[in-house]
Amino acid sequence: MHIKSFLFLGVLGLSVATAIAATATMMSVQINKAELRDTPSYLGKVVSSLAYGDKVSVQSQNGAWSQVSSSGHTGWLHNSALTKKDIVMKSGVGAQTTASSGEMALAGKGFNSDVEKQFKENHKDINFAPIDKMEKIKIPIADIQEFAKEGKLQSAGGAK
Repeated sequence: MHIKSFLFLGVLGLSVATAIAATATMMSVQINKAELRDTPSYLGKVVSSLAYGDKVSVQSQNGAWSQVSSSGHTGWLHNSALTKKDIVMKSGVGAQTTASSGEMALAGKGFNSDVEKQFKENHKDINFAPIDKMEKIKIPIADIQEFAKEGKLQSAGGAK
């Protein structure tokens, strides 16, 4: 093979690699506050937060998690926090409201406020006050991480 052929193939290969790198998948954050983590796990350290509508570039996948870059930060987000749809922010009359990350997780499992309402209507004999009280409990991530450390629990990569 001639030197010109090698050079041509080298330039062609470099061009293809550049084109592939430039086509990283762009997605939008679809929850109010998305916590960017250092590992693909809800127990990972939070390195940054992203807001509803923020654009991210997906770098890689690990199970139900995506490694993303946005605003100079790189970290992991659960796929339920992302959408391929282009989110356009609106204000005033006709603006859409967003769901919290907890609501998104429940909705992904088929549970939402309408399902809860119907269930309560069909089960009037059940006292939901203790459940409502438990749902208000917030445990800091540092406490959860300490619990996992003391119990020698390890999160496998891609854990949900």
